[in-house]
Amino acid sequence: MGLGVVAGFLCHLHVADGHRAAVASYFSIITEVFLRLIKMIIAPLVFATLVSGLANMDDAKSIGRIGMKTLSWFFGASLISLSIGLLFVNVMHPGTSHNAPGPDAAAASASLQSGVLNFNDFVTHIFPKSIFEAMANNDILPILVFAMFFGIALGRVPGEAGHVLRLTVDGVVDVMFRITKAVMLLAPLGIFAALAAAITVHGLSILLTYGALIGSFYAALASLWIVLILAGYIILRRRVFDLVKIVREPMLIAFSTSSSEAAYPSTIESLKRFGIEERIVGFVLPLGYSFNLDGSMVFQAFASVFIAQAFGVNMTLGNEILMLLVLMISSKGMAAVPRGSLVVLSVVLPMFGLPEAGVLLVMGVDQFLDMGRTATNVLGNSIATAVVSKWEGQLA
Repeated sequence: MGLGVVAGFLCHLHVADGHRAAVASYFSIITEVFLRLIKMIIAPLVFATLVSGLANMDDAKSIGRIGMKTLSWFFGASLISLSIGLLFVNVMHPGTSHNAPGPDAAAASASLQSGVLNFNDFVTHIFPKSIFEAMANNDILPILVFAMFFGIALGRVPGEAGHVLRLTVDGVVDVMFRITKAVMLLAPLGIFAALAAAITVHGLSILLTYGALIGSFYAALASLWIVLILAGYIILRRRVFDLVKIVREPMLIAFSTSSSEAAYPSTIESLKRFGIEERIVGFVLPLGYSFNLDGSMVFQAFASVFIAQAFGVNMTLGNEILMLLVLMISSKGMAAVPRGSLVVLSVVLPMFGLPEAGVLLVMGVDQFLDMGRTATNVLGNSIATAVVSKWEGQLA
């Protein structure tokens, strides 16, 4: 980030105004390659992670009961998280000072107003005509539907054949996480190029926009923490404060590494010390890594409207609410994926006529944003696991 700021500032000072965009385009080659590599992993990663989780479930009756309670909490928390993100970004307007050149205003307006995702099209679009077409287009929603059917069916295949297939899917998950980690090794280059390109064109004034983005985003996260703890207090009473103290260590791990996966072992141990049965932890926590990314929900709602503000694209409240619902569904299955929120954001933006290049605006400071949202994910999943355990009468 520092090198990107320096390089961009030097280019902004020493390159004539008419040539800055051309110089920035050379930096953008790196970010374009990085974005393509991210897109490369979307379809197989979403498919494998969901199928693996569903196929390895046992004891269908208790899993169904616990699963319904868990998912009910998850979707409620996701909706609240997205709403908080939309509320803060609309109240604080962190992107309005950017004034980036965006797509053709008339075309963007027509795209938003024509309702490319009207209710009928949205519902029918969820169900794939062909899973291969959906994967070729990185279309997350149809992939999720097929993965759910496939994972549940695979879990019911008896004998050695089913066991071998489940092991194979688990192996694919491991492979995809390794590929994801390899791709994310290029993140420093992508961040350097993104910042250098932006500052080459716009100068250091763009950092004021980033400051507003970071400050507004963390204010939204703080509000979500209060809401989550309050919701936990309703179920757990004063023990929710003991839970927050116990999970401080995994939250700090998640914050410092920007990885929920790195904090996973410590989170398991902390929840067991809190008095939650291992079978509850073993079911709810992994499910939460796929379906309950509260901090990421805030980010996706916040960042998408921030990008619209930065590029001067006016979105109606109806468009924002529809985008909220699409984000809530599309984000499921991105468990433990480094920068998974950026992956989802890059897919959803074009669906609403927003420039995909807007992802680059937040990529430069995403490390700072990711630290907060990852720690929030750990807190949200810990409270959810404790609440489900309490509902099941299994909390010691």
